[in-house]
Amino acid sequence: MTTIDPTRPRAARTLTHVLVAALALAIAVPVAWVLLASLKQKSEFFGSPWTLPKSPHVQNYTDAFVTAHMGRYFLTSVLVTLLGLVLVLAVSVPAAYVVARYEFRGRRLVELALLGGLFVNVNYIVVPIFLMLVDWDRALVDVFPGGFFIDNPAMLSLVYAATSIPFTVYLLTAYFRSIPVEYEEAAALDGASRLRTMTRIMLPMARPAITTVVLFDFLAYWNDFIISLTLLPGEGKTLQVGLLNLFTAQKAAADYGRLYAGMVIVIVPVLLVYAVIQRRLVEGIASGGVKG
Repeated sequence: MTTIDPTRPRAARTLTHVLVAALALAIAVPVAWVLLASLKQKSEFFGSPWTLPKSPHVQNYTDAFVTAHMGRYFLTSVLVTLLGLVLVLAVSVPAAYVVARYEFRGRRLVELALLGGLFVNVNYIVVPIFLMLVDWDRALVDVFPGGFFIDNPAMLSLVYAATSIPFTVYLLTAYFRSIPVEYEEAAALDGASRLRTMTRIMLPMARPAITTVVLFDFLAYWNDFIISLTLLPGEGKTLQVGLLNLFTAQKAAADYGRLYAGMVIVIVPVLLVYAVIQRRLVEGIASGGVKG
C-alpha cells in the first residue's frame, strides 16, 4: 500500500511562495530603484548607486514635464490610448457577439481571417501602412495641404485599434460562446431585442473578458514605440518616443535625475491601470458565471 507524505504538499506550497516572492522582488527592486533615482540630484549619481537621496529633488519631475516636454507627450499618449480603446471595443464587442451567436454565410471564413490576424506582427507591416497613408495624403493635398493621415494622433489610434481587432474579437468570441444560451432565451421570452440582450445581459456577464482585453490592449498601445515613431514624425510624439529623446539628451548631459523622472512618468500610469484592472477582473470573475 502506498502512503502519501503529508509534508509534500506543504513543501510544494513553500517552494511556490518562495518563487513568487523572488519574482516579485525581481520586479519591485528595479522599479523602486528608478523611483529613488528620480529624486536624486545630479551630484549624487557619482557615488554609490544604492545610496538613498539626501532630500527629494522633485525639480527633476518639473524639468522632465516642462523642459523636456514629457507633459505634452504624456497627454498625447493618453489621448491616443483612450481613443484606441474606445474604437477597438466599439467594433470588437458587437462583432464578437455576432460571430459567437449568429449563423451567417461566410462566418467560418471570418473566423479563419481573425485567427490568421493573430499571427501578424504589426511591427512588420508598419512601413506599408506608412506608405499607404503617405499616398492618401498626396491624393488629398489640395484639401489638406499640411497632410491629414501622417502625424495625426487620431490616425495612430485607428491603426492601433485596427491591428488589435483580431486578438480582441477572438478572445471575446470564445467567452461569449461559454455563456449558456438560456440567458438569451429568457430575455427573448421577456421581449428583449438582440441589442438589448447584448448590452444588458451579455456585456455584464462578459466583463472579465472585456477587462482582460482592455488590459492587454492598453499595455500594447501605451508601450508601443515603433508604430508611433513612424506615424508621428513631428512634434506630437508619444511618451515612449519622448523618453528616447530624453534619454539621448540627458545621457549626454550626465543629468540622470531628469531621465529617471521621465521613466517614472512612463511607468506609474501602467502600474495604476494594472492595479485597477486586476481588482475589477477578480471581481468580475467572482460575480460572473452560471449560478445553479
